[in-house]
Amino acid sequence: MQITYASTRNANCRATASEAILKGLSDDGGLFVPDQIPALDKSLSELSQMTYQETAYTVMKQFLTDFTEQELKDCIQAAYDSKFDTEEIAPLVYADGAYYLELFHGATIAFKDMALSILPHLMITSARKNHVANDIVILTATSGDTGKAALAGFADVPGTKIIVFYPKNGVSPIQEKQMVTQKGANTYVIGIHGNFDEAQTGVKRMFSDQALRQQLAAGGYQFSSANSINIGRLVPQVVYYVYAYARLLAKEEIQEGENINVVVPTGNFGNILAAYYAKQMGIPIAKLICASNENKVLYDFLKTGTYDKNREFILTSSPSMDILISSNLERLIYRAAGDDAVRNAAFMQQLADGGSYTITDAMKKELSDFYGGFASEQETAQAISSLYEKTGYVIDTHTAVASSVYAKYKTETGDDTKTVIASTASPFKFTRSVIRAIDPRQEEKDDFALADELSTRAGVKIPRAIAEIRDAKILHHTVCDAADMCQAVKQVLGI
Repeated sequence: MQITYASTRNANCRATASEAILKGLSDDGGLFVPDQIPALDKSLSELSQMTYQETAYTVMKQFLTDFTEQELKDCIQAAYDSKFDTEEIAPLVYADGAYYLELFHGATIAFKDMALSILPHLMITSARKNHVANDIVILTATSGDTGKAALAGFADVPGTKIIVFYPKNGVSPIQEKQMVTQKGANTYVIGIHGNFDEAQTGVKRMFSDQALRQQLAAGGYQFSSANSINIGRLVPQVVYYVYAYARLLAKEEIQEGENINVVVPTGNFGNILAAYYAKQMGIPIAKLICASNENKVLYDFLKTGTYDKNREFILTSSPSMDILISSNLERLIYRAAGDDAVRNAAFMQQLADGGSYTITDAMKKELSDFYGGFASEQETAQAISSLYEKTGYVIDTHTAVASSVYAKYKTETGDDTKTVIASTASPFKFTRSVIRAIDPRQEEKDDFALADELSTRAGVKIPRAIAEIRDAKILHHTVCDAADMCQAVKQVLGI
């Protein structure tokens, strides 16, 4: 079965999987979505016997139907190798009534590695398949984790350049140092005076700029994206939800066909959308619990049906979720609207013009699988402290948002369905916030001394990603205003 991809804003704008991966964003500003969600062609019991790599092939071949078996397997083997510090790639850890799916064992100790380890290989393969002669310029905005993971994935990949924009004062010190020390002759890191939403809007604007596209082509370049707006980011994320269910089945924690719930801390909605796709493929997931921090635009939307970004932007201890424009939600809105690109485009125009839109009651019913919750800063810290005191297990701030929301969900509903919590980053990436929750007396230490302290308390070796940047030289110093992002790109490319 061939899967093709359509723009969420124009039904006539279609692409193969490889074309969609290369483009990243549709020319009309829409996101590429599969014309149908394919069903898994393996039973749950068969999946339970598979390695992560085998699961990845089983899932991804269903979506990326213009890739040959060998092309896809080569991409998977190149991605999921010794860069990960566990053989399982995404281990499950049981702690205090939930299964934590650890998605942070890759090169940059955050869940973005799960997809960004394979995206460069998918993209280069796509370029060959489509006879692309231009160099590919990966243009990405990051709220903290995507940037470093994309930089690590694309560093020194022939035929590519990568430019990452991040909010200068909106990421953790560790996140920033990971990015600004990145090596690679083709890597460029630019801080902006502004927040993530402004960075993301600036990137989307450049993708839609026809004149800029012509200038790029004249210079031998074309844009693509490493953000989760790229379907090549989203499809690999589906894999780990399928794998998590299969591992629970293999360990006899659940019976075949038994429902589980999934809790995902999310800002841009991509990670929970991947869980939704896994459910659509046939994984028995009951509730998709969407966990927000104090920037609770998604919580409010799921509760009321109105998406409204017109609110204060709050800097929190879970900065990767400090987002008010959740780009991947557009894919779900399109689906809830009956795959109606015209209706979806109208909602997105309302968002662009006035900062809000309201879906219909019929569309709200289509979102009944989702439950929204949020955690305050105090509740987030309490979740870290409580879990550590009960079990000795240490989680980061984003995972703590999910843990807190899950506790509220259980209290509110009494639902005791076995539950997987997406653990999206290593606690070592947010040492100050984590240690503050566990023992605030340690706060006077610098971030790397705090990493040593956390290692001792958690009984976990400091990840290689942290050790490598401790004394690394800062290589990227550029900072610009959000309004000057396009000019900064032109300077990098010499156009």
